[in-house]
Amino acid sequence: VQLQASGGGLVQPGGSLRLSCAASGSIFSIRTMGWYRQAPGKQRELIARITSGGATNYADSVKGRFTISRDNAKNTVYLQMNSLKPEDTAVYYCNAVTTTSHWGQGTLVTVSS
Repeated sequence: VQLQASGGGLVQPGGSLRLSCAASGSIFSIRTMGWYRQAPGKQRELIARITSGGATNYADSVKGRFTISRDNAKNTVYLQMNSLKPEDTAVYYCNAVTTTSHWGQGTLVTVSS
């Protein structure tokens, strides 16, 4: 499975961004897909995940502000991020789980005025 993430950038506090993650390869074997992030000096953390059946879960820090969704026809998972805060600044990584864990390249999100 190959993952291509996009959509990061610079946004002001309170703004919105949408990240995309396009999957290719053995997509039929994907069980769950998710978004992680890693801020400078911190460990990588799971922030949102969606199963093949569409069930979702979120980290408490983003609940109510971020929404993960998937377009099966495009083999793409999205992360809609609203009400962004400076503490959301991080490199965001797309992840897919089959029998192993697959990672996309990171995309930088910077929330700053």
